[in-house]
Parts: sequence; C-alpha cells; structure tokens
Amino acid sequence: MPNPRFYHPEKLAPGATITLTPNAAVHASRALRLQVGEKATLFNGDGNDYVCELILVKKTEVVAKVRSIRHVDSESPLKISLAQAISSGDRMDYTIQKAVEMGVCSIQPIASQRSVVKLSGERAEKRREHWQNVVISACEQSGRAILPAVAPPLSLANWLAQPSGATLRITLSPTAEQCLHDLPMPEGEICLLIGAEGGLTEDEIAMASSQGFIPVRLGNRILRTETASLAAISAMQTLWGDFNR
Repeated sequence: MPNPRFYHPEKLAPGATITLTPNAAVHASRALRLQVGEKATLFNGDGNDYVCELILVKKTEVVAKVRSIRHVDSESPLKISLAQAISSGDRMDYTIQKAVEMGVCSIQPIASQRSVVKLSGERAEKRREHWQNVVISACEQSGRAILPAVAPPLSLANWLAQPSGATLRITLSPTAEQCLHDLPMPEGEICLLIGAEGGLTEDEIAMASSQGFIPVRLGNRILRTETASLAAISAMQTLWGDFNR
C-alpha cells in the first residue's frame, strides 16, 4: 500500500522536522490511525514528494522527519487551463476535483449569464479558498506534486478582456460544426471554456468566438456542465495527451 500523502504549504527538505497542518494531523491520527515509525509522503507543490517517518503522533498533532526526496513525473504533456462557469451545489466541487485528477494546470471560475450561484467580495474569496482545498485533496489522492491554482471568480467579459497565452481556445456548443478530432494537435497551452447549467448563451459564445474560441461539439447529445468539462478533458487527453501513452 502506498504511503498516505499530505499537502504541506511550507518548504520541505531532507532532514527537516515537520509538524503537519491541523487538518492533515487529524486525518493521519484519527482517520488513518497512523503510528510512530510509519511512513507518510508530504508535498508542497514544488514537483517533489518528500518521504517522511512519523516521530510523534497525537490526536491533533503529528510530527514527521523528512527522510528522502523524490521528483514526481505525473503532469500531463497538455497544458489545459479550465475556465468553468460557476455551477450550483456540489457540481462545481466535483468538476474541479475530477479536472485536477485528469491533469488541468489551472482553473478560472467564471460568472456567466446562466450561473445560478452569484459570488462577490468576501463570499467569492471564501469559495475560491474552498475550491483550492478541493484541488489540494485531488492532488493528494491522484499523486500530483504540482498544485493547479484556482483564480478569483471573474465575469466572462472581464476574463475575456485579459491577455491569454493559450494557442488553442475551445468552447463547447451542441450546434458547432467541428469536433475535437478536426482540430490540429496543439503546440502550446489549451484553454477550455465551459458553461454552467444551461450552457453558455448565444451571445456568450459569440463573445468568446470574437476572442479566438472555437466552438466544438461533443457528440449528438447535450451534456450536463460537470459532464461536459470532464468529457472534453478526457477526449483531449486521449487525442493528444497522456491517455494514449
């Protein structure tokens, strides 16, 4: 069984003595019931795993000694940035969790016309922090050692007004004429724009198209927002990424 992995937000190095974060400590001691002398893996987003030995285990405090460092090669060859219109309930959490497992490198929450959830100010920042924690949990589970960043929510218009380094920009539309396999293999970053419940409006698709986004369809069925994101990412990984390795 592989060592349990925990995110630690500070610098890590062989020989260092590390006190796990309160959440990680509770999970290690109460949920996993780890004991002194057992191994655990820490990561801080620098691309490495740090294998540790637990030297103190209490209910709310766990201390580990870093024994070795290992570079992690788990990133996708595709640099996919997901611009996801904010969906309601657990849909947004689910979409972010699974998108991280499938290799996206960044996530931009979008306030679209059909987004049911409206966020601003302190509430928006709290949701961004929550979504970043969803990313951390997904990285712990999937073995990624680089953390995708969740950006502060923006309106679609404000986000499109920002400069983008993506060489391929895709949005989904059930009426689009092109499919993913009609597009050439991208040489740089991919930006994927997905609507909320009900999808993007025609005006929003036109606005995105004016900024270089290519409308693409995924089959002949209309997909839910959480399905659309993951289906598109899976298809790109199959066509161009690490699913065909």
